[in-house]
Amino acid sequence: MTAQVHPTAVVDPGARLGANVHVGAYTVIGPDVEIGDDTVVGPHCTITGPTRIGRANRFHGHAAIGGDPQDKKFAGERTELVIGDDNVVREFVTISRGTGHDKSVTRIGNGNWLLAYVHVAHDCLIGDGCVFSNNATLAGHVEVGNQVILSGFVGVHQFCRIGDHAFVGMGAFVNGDVPPFLMVAQESYGRPRGINTEGLKRRGFDAARVSAIKRAYRALYLSGAKLDEAIVQLGELAQESDDVRAMLDFISSGERHLLR
Repeated sequence: MTAQVHPTAVVDPGARLGANVHVGAYTVIGPDVEIGDDTVVGPHCTITGPTRIGRANRFHGHAAIGGDPQDKKFAGERTELVIGDDNVVREFVTISRGTGHDKSVTRIGNGNWLLAYVHVAHDCLIGDGCVFSNNATLAGHVEVGNQVILSGFVGVHQFCRIGDHAFVGMGAFVNGDVPPFLMVAQESYGRPRGINTEGLKRRGFDAARVSAIKRAYRALYLSGAKLDEAIVQLGELAQESDDVRAMLDFISSGERHLLR
């Protein structure tokens, strides 16, 4: 089935729409935009290129996708936004393209939910299966892993990383790297408050895996050890747990300070 475009929508001749794409009333789609099969773009949306969007995505009303980065160093160079498959993008979400002085791309994976008023800034990299609740905001150059939940009004500082399966509570301001599996709660800037136990259980982590992650958390955050001493303890625990090894690898690859 060919694309179905509402008569009031404006689609540039340079845009490419896949099969069974629906474009709602008063939506504007610019040149150099590709939209994959079975994607629905609601009313009053704006999609600006260069932007590549996969299949079976759903954009609700007033989403602004692929706009210029909000960065004073941006000088009109060619950058892009790449979005995967099966994402849900709710009302008034804004997603910017990348900048030429970094990756030149903002990238969002598959199966994510971006709820109303979420902002994803330039050069962010987002994995799969994440949920960003209302008004969650990523500054530029943020990296978010897979199955991450950001609660409402979370703010993430530029260049921070959030590891797989982490949970950030409502209103927390994150200004450092969050290792995989952690739960972060609001206290001025977010501070670790235990591991994301409930989320891990929902995703099939058995008791042995959860216990190993808890031991790693105690070594890193509750033992009173200095960071280098805690890393040694994690190295010992990692010999028997791939999950602890993932935490250790995440910590060792960081460029910002560890949230601790």
